[in-house]
Amino acid sequence: MPASPSTARAINDRLALRLLQDEGPLTAGQLKQLTGLSRPTVADLVERLTAAGLIDVVGEAGEQRRGPNARLYGIVADLAHLAAVDVRTESVSVTVSDLVGRVLAEAAMPVDGNWGTGPAVEQAAALVERTAKEAGAEGRLHTVGIGAPGLIDPATGELRGSSGLPEWHRQLVAVLQDRLPQARVTVENETNLAALAEQRDGAAHDRDTFVLLWLGHGTGAAVVLDGVLRRGASGGTGEIGFLPVPGTSGLPAATDCEGGFHSLAGAAAIERLAREHGLATTELVPGEPQAATLVRAAAQHPEDASASAFLDTLADRIAVGVASVVAVLDPGCVVLGGEVGQAGATELATRVATRISALSPLPTEVRPSPLGGTAVLRGALLTARTHAQNEVFAPKAGT
Repeated sequence: MPASPSTARAINDRLALRLLQDEGPLTAGQLKQLTGLSRPTVADLVERLTAAGLIDVVGEAGEQRRGPNARLYGIVADLAHLAAVDVRTESVSVTVSDLVGRVLAEAAMPVDGNWGTGPAVEQAAALVERTAKEAGAEGRLHTVGIGAPGLIDPATGELRGSSGLPEWHRQLVAVLQDRLPQARVTVENETNLAALAEQRDGAAHDRDTFVLLWLGHGTGAAVVLDGVLRRGASGGTGEIGFLPVPGTSGLPAATDCEGGFHSLAGAAAIERLAREHGLATTELVPGEPQAATLVRAAAQHPEDASASAFLDTLADRIAVGVASVVAVLDPGCVVLGGEVGQAGATELATRVATRISALSPLPTEVRPSPLGGTAVLRGALLTARTHAQNEVFAPKAGT
């Protein structure tokens, strides 16, 4: 049965809005080319979406062109304001943007482990409110996307209590929802969000199937198969820190990943390994694990014998986790993400790839992340935009 005229209009409107969101401002002619719709149909949807206040003329295409055919149409950016929050054990970062993803304000602060739950929640929530105010979005945030370590219950979407993670992480979600009643507040595992950002803007932009191995303060993994992020039955897909591996002090436990892959490739383990190879640094980068600074320094001087030996041993360790993932999932591509993965760049990724080719018969690319730790905020902003689009566009599209 053919679609009714109203249904067809709604479908065409959503298609045009999605293109404008992904591609940026377009002329009517470009919309016609990208959608495959007729010129009258495109003219009708442009008029309809403009009347609905969803799009507007934002410029002209080309310096020499003038007139109706040169008009560039774009989404009305201030239809919704979004916030992305990256919650770490020792810090919080916030970005506020408009509906097209243009960053309006951003801020970050360290979190003192001695603050206690109440003060930590208050300071983090206040940071979100201050950043929204600076962006001109005070009281107007539509969606807040939060990235946090730990497990997200796939049934409820709530952050589950995890051993070793501060209680203020869980409480922050509820407090933000209470203090921002007009906003939809969502939370997702930080590594999953980073994978979404890598797929959209990073190392996996050309892959439908890949695994992101997160190397930062801790370790984690995110699995994308056939373009879909996989979370698992309990939300625990990618908890690679608990993977039992040889060369550690023992076996991990349900409440402690010591003895697992985390003990080989977590930030503290990398710092110890650097010291064993005689590497040290006093130049710390604010907000970055010292392990990433050490790895970057070594990767920039691979001709140094100590630096090269350090990278070789680190690659041996990382390859243990990568080989396990490859044997089970055969993703074809593994991205070394997080601050450490970015810091190691091609120098570390190439070493890991060489080891994987010797450990596994399955062809696997190993790519360094260009986004590093910023991928969490990018992913949180992407998910916030998706939620906002679904609500902002749906009621008016097709009318």
